[in-house]
Amino acid sequence: MPVRPVLEYPDPRLKQRCAPLHDLDRAAQVAADLVETMRSHPRCVGLAAPQIGELVRVVAIDVTGHPKAASCAGLAVLVNPVVVSSEGDELGREGCLSIPELTGNVRRAAAVTVAAVTPEGQPLTIAADAFEARVIQHELDHLDGVLFLDRVASRRDVFRRRSYG
Repeated sequence: MPVRPVLEYPDPRLKQRCAPLHDLDRAAQVAADLVETMRSHPRCVGLAAPQIGELVRVVAIDVTGHPKAASCAGLAVLVNPVVVSSEGDELGREGCLSIPELTGNVRRAAAVTVAAVTPEGQPLTIAADAFEARVIQHELDHLDGVLFLDRVASRRDVFRRRSYG
């Protein structure tokens, strides 16, 4: 369970569509590395496998304690996740460890339901809204090689990241 380096744009692996993962041993290893790496970055609420160089469909999310979180499924690792429903839309600011200097306004569904399996192969469904729904959609985009900058409406919606040091 090592902390892995997070790839930064323009690494070409961030723009690739990821393959489904059916090997539970590999899923467990990728999941452990994702969680360890995510937790090593303060305020990180999600991480996708391609961000650590694994081109498989696995993401980790955890919005526990985040002030913008309305729903909260706690720590969840989603293997081969699929959005099964979505509703509404809202504009919100996003950032990404793979694009550390920028944030941007992105329009996303206000609520989503996602079906996946756990790294142990158990079915999992998460219904999320508000911030948690945004995090899930952001991370699932990574699995298709889509970065938040691909979703901003114009350059006016991109900003230099604030320093919290």
